[in-house]
Amino acid sequence: MLFYRAAVDLSRSTLNYVAGVIRRHRKAIKSAWRLLNPGQQALLVLVHLRKGETFTELGAGFGVSTATAWRYVEETVMLLSARSPKIGQALRKARRDGVHYLVLDGTLIRTDRVAADRPYFSGKHRVHGMNIQVIAAPVGAILWTSGALPGKAHDLSAARIWGILRELERAGIVVLADKGYQGAGGPVITPYKGRDKPASQKRANRSHARLRGPGERANAQLKTWRILRKLRCCPLKAGHLCKAIALLQNYEVARG
Repeated sequence: MLFYRAAVDLSRSTLNYVAGVIRRHRKAIKSAWRLLNPGQQALLVLVHLRKGETFTELGAGFGVSTATAWRYVEETVMLLSARSPKIGQALRKARRDGVHYLVLDGTLIRTDRVAADRPYFSGKHRVHGMNIQVIAAPVGAILWTSGALPGKAHDLSAARIWGILRELERAGIVVLADKGYQGAGGPVITPYKGRDKPASQKRANRSHARLRGPGERANAQLKTWRILRKLRCCPLKAGHLCKAIALLQNYEVARG
């Protein structure tokens, strides 16, 4: 086994934040001595999420077993996921911040094939994965991410399953979405469909795309964390991973 020095492109404040979450959890459960202190465990988790290193690689780099690396990651991801805002909280904060409209978009988190893989195959993307719904601010800041549904789920169906349309109606904030949400109604505005549209509809679609474009960067921000480019774990963990990473991404931007 060869070793080398490496870096992860995250701030010290993000590391301290995650370490603080771990430290408070250990104190709450009265955890016994562990091989890695909270700061080392936090770094291990950030390396896994940001760089996508395997548990075997993490174990070798941090001097722990593969099983211990897995336990540390699982524990921390669940702690961070639990701290992510609920959809109602996120929408209320958006209103307090004076946000005039939001962007709703779905993203597919690619996964390895599994034994019962038919529900996880996305006909739209032609790959296996999990459907995640993302609500973002106009500037691209991630406000909320949903749990995970099999990749075959349609975006509009996913929005209904997670109660997104009901919460948006209650919040009374205009939401821009793509053609996959056509028929949602309420505050959800989608582009016009069909060929040979009149000039007025074409202008409306261009304006819609221009306003929605920056907000679509939210999904790209999630994928900068390499663990989400292709999951090699249980597909059902995609939702918790996205919630944890959205929390870290927002913290990184706020402290950056």
